[in-house]
Amino acid sequence: MVKIGDIELGDFPLLLAPMEDVSDPPFRALCKEGGADVVFTEFISSEGLIRDAAKSVQKLDIYEKERPVGIQIFGANLDSMLRSVEIVEATKPDIIDINFGCPVKKVVCKGAGAGILKDIPMMVKLTEAMVKHTQLPVTVKTRLGWDHDSIKIIEVAERLQDVGCAAISIHGRTRAQMYKGDADWRPIAEVKNNPRMHIPVFGNGDVNTPERAVEMRDVYGLDGAMIGRASIGNPWFFNQVKHFMEKGTHLPAPSLAARVEAARRHLEMSVDWKGEVLGVLETRRHYTNYFKGYTNFKPFRTRMVTSNKAEEVYQVFEEVLEAYSTQEVV
Repeated sequence: MVKIGDIELGDFPLLLAPMEDVSDPPFRALCKEGGADVVFTEFISSEGLIRDAAKSVQKLDIYEKERPVGIQIFGANLDSMLRSVEIVEATKPDIIDINFGCPVKKVVCKGAGAGILKDIPMMVKLTEAMVKHTQLPVTVKTRLGWDHDSIKIIEVAERLQDVGCAAISIHGRTRAQMYKGDADWRPIAEVKNNPRMHIPVFGNGDVNTPERAVEMRDVYGLDGAMIGRASIGNPWFFNQVKHFMEKGTHLPAPSLAARVEAARRHLEMSVDWKGEVLGVLETRRHYTNYFKGYTNFKPFRTRMVTSNKAEEVYQVFEEVLEAYSTQEVV
């Protein structure tokens, strides 16, 4: 049984990765229904929280149906991070996660996200201070290192564990790689197989098929998989992985009706949460994947991603149901 603090997560939990402008409450709700064992919020700026910036504060919205849910924060200033912990605690998440892995330049240039991989002592200091500042389990998401020549993830993981980190998720790329090339899970396995490690070690990066998740479990011996891009427009992915792990067979692809219903509910929840303008805008990125595999779909997709009114998008969904009712997904 894998546990984060006192939270029991099963034998090989599947975690929804924190993804900027993706892992919002509507998407998290769909992924939870689709089999995710733990979901994480989009990453939230500690500086934004303590300045009461509207966008940062809104990301704190969590709902009972999501639990267990982790709120992820990032920053490089110790005082700001500790103050943000107090703000986060007030929303009563199950987990506080620290982002030490975001490779985006605007985050890294401030020494936050993957930028802190250049300063491991500060990384450890921040983690230790946050662990001492809250009763909630504190977890870390990071990368292998800054670049190929500075990978010290075994040492880093040990030191984070020693100061009270409750679990670690490791993306199998360096910051220099960004999202290019293949994720390397071998160093993550070395962390897990280190006899000094006793906290859960989750793998992240390129878990894009059920077979890959099984490989992460059976070949690399990790405690669970954190899934990101493979779930976008595909909240069923978690249950597909679980079915394959248990039965060794693939679940049938979701029906057209299931895809339309998921896309409709996604848009509906987004509009309820953020209003029509942002709700319509921020669900657009999911539509390509919701309807992936249907031939000659471009005219419908174009209308979905250019319509500014929810009712117009709902109308396109109805037309898709009618147009593709007899076509099998390819």
